[in-house]
Amino acid sequence: MPSVRLLALVLVLCLAAAGCGTGGGPAAGAPDTEATLLLDFQPSAVHTGIYMATQRDFDTAEGIDLEVEVPSSSSDAVRLLLAGETDFAVLDIHDLALAREQGRDLVAVMAIVRRPLASVVATAPVQRPRDLEGERVGVTGLPSDEAVLDTVVAGDGGDPEEVERVTIGFNAVASLLGGEVAGATAFWNVEGLALQRERPEAQIFRVDDFGAPRHPELLLTVTRETLQDRPSEVRATVAALVRGYERTLADPEGATSTLIDATEGLDRETVAAQLQAVEPTFRAGGRIGELDPAELREWAAWEAEVGITDEPPEVELMFDGGFVPVETEAG
Repeated sequence: MPSVRLLALVLVLCLAAAGCGTGGGPAAGAPDTEATLLLDFQPSAVHTGIYMATQRDFDTAEGIDLEVEVPSSSSDAVRLLLAGETDFAVLDIHDLALAREQGRDLVAVMAIVRRPLASVVATAPVQRPRDLEGERVGVTGLPSDEAVLDTVVAGDGGDPEEVERVTIGFNAVASLLGGEVAGATAFWNVEGLALQRERPEAQIFRVDDFGAPRHPELLLTVTRETLQDRPSEVRATVAALVRGYERTLADPEGATSTLIDATEGLDRETVAAQLQAVEPTFRAGGRIGELDPAELREWAAWEAEVGITDEPPEVELMFDGGFVPVETEAG
């Protein structure tokens, strides 16, 4: 029958062109390119969604082939973004605010975690933040550390001026275990857990439990130029990472294995414990990746109030949450 032969011919041509939805490549209109994504620090459980996206090919399904890179220093991201040596970078929200205050036009397009990771950790006999009055407390030297320490101590009714501050760099756990300090500013999801593994009685005081507004700590960031000139690549990357974090929540054991397989030197028990602790922050009562304008405006006021920035960051210019999918399906 002529109609049957015609239908068969159309089907053959359709399959040859991969134009009828049967191909495994990116969807129509999606970018088909490579890009680099720089982490904020050494890989840990907080990055599992990124590695799930790349190792499970969620990125290439969106039309972008992401190469994940590890920084040599936590200060690399801003410099490499501005130099065009990386396309995307994970930045701490305070680092982004300070960069923008210095005139660097960087924009966050996705929240990696939607709750602060900053905290003050302490060993016995400290039981609550105000017990740190009169004690030596370690800080890394970053401007946000002072604000975190002040907020936590004052939030418990203590006087931050009575705390002796000691610059220890990123050596919180060693300095605490060695008795050099009674407390230290640290990320609760990494150093806090590592400390409690050695000293189960150690205390973790999260900054948003003592007066700081809830806000996303880590952000996927691009330059304004990338945002304007390559929006399809930004959208593809965000979609892939959102899917990666959704899959992480659905399969934490698989996510742990994926991160360990992709990274040398990680301990399974440590990664699993970190992921169990941090996974609620991926969604935190909202959507994965969501940048909540009301929440961010409250954070911006606090950022200036505690002296991290001179003026409240301009939320409308610093964030663009329009790339986060409204609804997605775990892969």
